[in-house]
Order: sequence, then C-alpha cells, then structure tokens
Amino acid sequence: MGPKPPFKLKDIWAIRIHLQNEHAVRDLAMFNLAIDSKLRGSDLVSLHVRDVTHGAEVLPRAIVIQMKTQRPEQFELTEPTRIAIAAWLEKSQLRGDQFLFPSRVTRSPHLSTRQYARIVHHWAEAAGLDPSAYGTHSMRRTKATLIYKRTKNLRAAQLLLGHSKLESTVRYLGMKVDDALEISEQTEI
Repeated sequence: MGPKPPFKLKDIWAIRIHLQNEHAVRDLAMFNLAIDSKLRGSDLVSLHVRDVTHGAEVLPRAIVIQMKTQRPEQFELTEPTRIAIAAWLEKSQLRGDQFLFPSRVTRSPHLSTRQYARIVHHWAEAAGLDPSAYGTHSMRRTKATLIYKRTKNLRAAQLLLGHSKLESTVRYLGMKVDDALEISEQTEI
C-alpha cells in the first residue's frame, strides 16, 4: 500500500467548495483544522474547544501535547479555519471543556479515529479522487508538503510536523533524489 499521498491544492479547494455547498459546517471546520494543524488523527479528534479558543475567540495559534510523542505541538489557524471553527461552535453550542468534534455515539466522548478516516475517504470521493488512496495521514502531510514544495525548506517542514529527526521528514515528505538535484541546480557558487 505505501504511505497515503497528500492532497493537492486543487483537491483542497474542490473539497472546501463541496463542503460549503453541502453546508457541512462541522466537516469544513474539521477539514480546515486538519490541514492547518498537521496533527495526527488521534490528536485532531481529541481536541477540546478550549484548545483552539480563548473565551469566544478562535485563536490564531494553538498548542497541544501530542499523544504519540508527549511533546507540545504548536500550529497556526488561518483565517478561513478560524471562521469555519467559529461557525461550527455557533451551530453546535459547544462549551470550552467539551470535545471540538463530539461523537454521536453515546459511549464515545469524541469522534473516533475510524470515523474520522471514513470522513476523509468521503472528502476524497467528493473531490473525484480514489478514496482508498487517501487517509488521515494525507491530511497531516498536505500543508507540510505544500510548504516544502514552495520553499524547499526541509527544516521548516520538520518543525511543522514535530519530527525530531530530519531523516523522518525526508521519508515522510517522500523526497526523492530529483528534489535534491533540483535544489542543487538552482544554487550557483
């Protein structure tokens, strides 16, 4: 199977437009936050409202402790993400101590990672993509990959993903020898 690819910019916009047209307020907030935060699925679904808000205001930056590494992870929330989260909070009337994406199943306090994976597959399908090719890690990889492709700054991608080893980031982004050669060709001495 291999790693799930990131979404391309055109796919991101196709999904956003689909969610806006469907008036899928929760899903638009979740989609935008997943792209911006670059969090693993387990960390995304377990966010509390207070993790991304201060009072009634959605924060421009947030910090959470990652479950896998137990290290803090800081991320930005772009204006479209803040607007989408604010709309979701207004619609859902959630309090600060509640999960941002609560489950409809009574025995589960928040959306499960499995349900989140099904939602991601639905988003891929809505964009006309093969849903089996994409997963929750596609969401995590998307923004970091776009930033790397734009800037070629591997260290920035490493920091954004919270990787302790640069080698992990290289593998994660799927860097190839061609990428390194392209950077080398653009550097004149």
